[in-house]
Formats: sequence, C-alpha cells, structure tokens
Amino acid sequence: MNRTLIGMLTPSSNTVLEPYTAALLHELMPEVTAHFQRFTVKEISLSEAALAQFDPAPLLEAARRLNDARMDVIAWNGTSASWLGFETDSKLCAAITETTGVPATTSVLALNEALERSGVTRLGLVTPYLDDIQAAIVANYAKAGIEVVAERHLNDRGNFSFSEYDEATLARMVREVAKARPQAITILCTNLRGARIVPELERELGIPIYDSVSVTVWKTLALAGVDPARIVGWGQLFQDPRLAAQAREALTRIS
Repeated sequence: MNRTLIGMLTPSSNTVLEPYTAALLHELMPEVTAHFQRFTVKEISLSEAALAQFDPAPLLEAARRLNDARMDVIAWNGTSASWLGFETDSKLCAAITETTGVPATTSVLALNEALERSGVTRLGLVTPYLDDIQAAIVANYAKAGIEVVAERHLNDRGNFSFSEYDEATLARMVREVAKARPQAITILCTNLRGARIVPELERELGIPIYDSVSVTVWKTLALAGVDPARIVGWGQLFQDPRLAAQAREALTRIS
C-alpha cells in the first residue's frame, strides 16, 4: 500500500494538535497518517528560560527520530516564529531538510503562505499569549506588510493551560476581532481548540479564518503531494481557489 507519512514536531505540553490533526486527516486514513515527536515546551513568555526552549538542537533531534519512520514531510507544529521572527522558522526548515533529506514547513510559514496567496494585508489576530508576546507578533506582521487591525489575547503564559479554554471562549474572541472587518482572522496557537469552530464562524462572519493546526495540515499535505482539497468540512482554507495553486505546484514538483 502506498502511504503518505506526515511528521509533526510537537510541544511537550500540547494536548490539542495531535487529536485535531488526526481528526482533520480522518477521511484520508490509512493512506495519509500523522506521526508525532515531542520536545520540551512548558511556558510561553519572553523569559530567557522560555526562549531557550526553542533552540533548534532539540527540534532537530526530534526530526531525526521522526525520520526513523521515513516521513514524507516534517512540520514544526508550533507558532514560536510569530514572536521570535519568521526567519527562525526558515532557518529551522533548511536545517531539518539538510539533516533528514525531507521537505519541511512550520505552522507560521504555512499561515504566512496562506495570507500571501489570498492577498491579506489586514489581519485579525486571536491568541492565548501574554501582552508582550502579542505585541511582538503584531510587530513582526507589520514588518511583513500585514496590519493587525484587531486582536484579542488571553494573557496566559501556558502552555498546557491553552488547551483548557473552550470553543465558546475562542468563538467570542473571533467575533470581537471580526468587528474590525479584517480580510482574514487567524487563531494563532496549536494548543487552542480552534479548528472545529472555523466552518460555522466563516459562514456567520463572511471572513476566512486560518487556524494554526489546520494550516499546518494544509501545507504538509501539499508538500507530500496530497491535494488539500480532499479535506472537507473544516473551513474554506482547504477549498479556496486562491490557495489551490500551491497544491498543484507541489504535485508538479513531485511528479
């Protein structure tokens, strides 16, 4: 049987991305499956200890272990580059590919590609993060030419606690951000329960919503040569014709 194996580098205190990724891929199983390797992440802040969690060395070791199972693509399923700087993920992906020979992406790079391909310059931002983390994220998107026109954050240092916020809380935050009429809204954190609420909120608000877990699945599928449009019922990300070209390009490279 031909299989597509997707590797996910996972924060150790995250309890959302694994079950939600499996749910997103459910209709593609057993052809496509996701596999996870954890490394230590317990707190999200700008403290020296918290920043040290994202040193590339443990991520690269986790990638090596994942690739013992011959992955087709490896993703850092986390959003640290949104406050550390997007270039940190670009360098990490290059290092993963050099180390394993496998294409690599991240949640933030996937999101940024979706924003670029859909022409978003006015963004709504929903996160669980602390004030200073949120400010750094807003500044990094401003440098990239994307204005965060409205934001809501929970001011929590997490990381485990992020998973304990319910969908109603996240939906309320999304609705508040939507009042500014951004071109898109992102639920930015792979330990938030955002993916399931996206379709209903998109219908209600008329605004595309890019959840971090969902965009990671979207991009890894494309890199592995699987059409993301096969994912149905999880929001317009997977069917948006503006975004479909990236899947075709990846499929062409593979073939």
